[in-house]
Amino acid sequence: MHTKFIFVTGGVLSSLGKGLASAAIGALLEARGFKVSLLKLDPYINVDPGTMSPFQHGEVYVTDDGAETDLDLGHYERFISARMARDNNSTTGKIYQTVIEKERQGEFLGKTVQVIPHITNEIKSTIKKLAQNDLDVVIVEIGGTIGDIESLPFLEAIRQMRNDVGRKNAIFIHLTLVPFIETSGELKTKPTQHSVRELRAIGIQPDILLLRADRILDSDIKNKIALFCNLDPEAVITAIDVENIYQVPVALHEEGLDSIIVDLVELPKSSCELSQWEDLVKTIQNPMDEVTIGIVGKYVEYEDSYKSLNEALRHGGYKHGVDVKLTWVESEGLVGEDWEQKLEHLDGILVPGGFGSRGIEGMIRAIQYARTTPVPYFGICLGMQCSIIEFARNVCSLEANSSEFDSSTTHRVIYKLRELLGVDDMGGTMRLGAYPCVLEKDSKAYEVYGETEISERHRHRYEFNREYEEILTSYGLQIVGNSPDNNFVEIVELSDHPWFLACQFHPEFKSKPLRPHPIFVSFIEAALKHKVQRTGQDVTIKSEEAHVAEVN
Repeated sequence: MHTKFIFVTGGVLSSLGKGLASAAIGALLEARGFKVSLLKLDPYINVDPGTMSPFQHGEVYVTDDGAETDLDLGHYERFISARMARDNNSTTGKIYQTVIEKERQGEFLGKTVQVIPHITNEIKSTIKKLAQNDLDVVIVEIGGTIGDIESLPFLEAIRQMRNDVGRKNAIFIHLTLVPFIETSGELKTKPTQHSVRELRAIGIQPDILLLRADRILDSDIKNKIALFCNLDPEAVITAIDVENIYQVPVALHEEGLDSIIVDLVELPKSSCELSQWEDLVKTIQNPMDEVTIGIVGKYVEYEDSYKSLNEALRHGGYKHGVDVKLTWVESEGLVGEDWEQKLEHLDGILVPGGFGSRGIEGMIRAIQYARTTPVPYFGICLGMQCSIIEFARNVCSLEANSSEFDSSTTHRVIYKLRELLGVDDMGGTMRLGAYPCVLEKDSKAYEVYGETEISERHRHRYEFNREYEEILTSYGLQIVGNSPDNNFVEIVELSDHPWFLACQFHPEFKSKPLRPHPIFVSFIEAALKHKVQRTGQDVTIKSEEAHVAEVN
């Protein structure tokens, strides 16, 4: 069977949810037994989002092979079983860089290098490269909005792709908005009509329309849109607003989307096994209780900066049948005499990753509060480094800091990777991607994972300085996770605390709603227990399976 290609585009405005729609389509096709992967093509000129501010582009998602990618790859991994990698994300910058390098090496034999065919050929090569992995379906999401000048080479490339592979092997799905105008009490189809007309003007006729709306669209609206946009009414699908993103596969299945796709590309007919997703939705809609987790960070005003983290925390709650309420605490705001009042209502405190010195002292204050109260504490990357600084200062009485924040500090308990290795040729490079970690058996981490060697994803430049290992451990800090060569500290804990764990890696990148990461499951369980102690409330901690059975 030939690999089938599904091209997803968006119109009217940005942030309609192309990434989630693409991921949900992947989940539906995987539920039918097909082998699926996804590709995000971004029109910006950056080679990758690694140097972009979280305020500009949201989180940088990291894959096992160390690629810094668009946050939509996080959605892809959360919705399907396939692991994303470097080949699952490309940008205008990356495409042009490759073509220019080929031109410099003389690969075009003196020809004039142009957008068509050289840039479009490189885009098509990027798509076809992914399809070589024995896949049934490749879903390709085109970033940006129809009408953006930056997207034109990608749109031209996918137009050509359909001619290359045949109409039965490639389809176009277009996501648009059908707004409801309160003053007139009407749903408006004109934005969709204009968006499709723009798409058809460059040679692409969509096969399916996903119409983002706040209500189910009736047959009259669908028939009108089908008439003006030149497609069957059955191919006009309501992409209704949902309370939780994990309802999207179920909602699109109820609209018949996967059946239409299977028919259009002539995939083998099979049933769609969505029971796990349906059970998950029931768990989400019928929580037994809730816990409040405070995320103390520096990018809290833009939640997409911590997209994977937010989802991983909720996944941990789903496993226990509880709703996780996230409270955003700006670390720079933990000043003054009443700063503790901002933390007193929390059932757990988490300090996430980040770069730079802004807000660090507030994070250290929050960690000291968690250590001494004691509230369950979870530190990730920068959150581990700050927990070591806090412990060195307030328990070991050292004038400690990271060389990232103060290059002249007396005790640099955290310092740069190249300083640790004693070399000067690493520049600004980071430890990126999956690295192994060996766990001590007598530890919370081993209890959580249930195995002695794990693999987790990293994105950082600074490490724990092992010159301070002896003094910190003598005061009670436990180093329970190390790299196999013992160069790097990966996990630290406090044995005299109910739940205090900090890791150098980013476990959130590997959490899925149907397979929550074990650290987040354990952290939320600890938060539930703390809530019992804090409020005196009787909370029964149940597994997700037991809760679903009860709901059913």
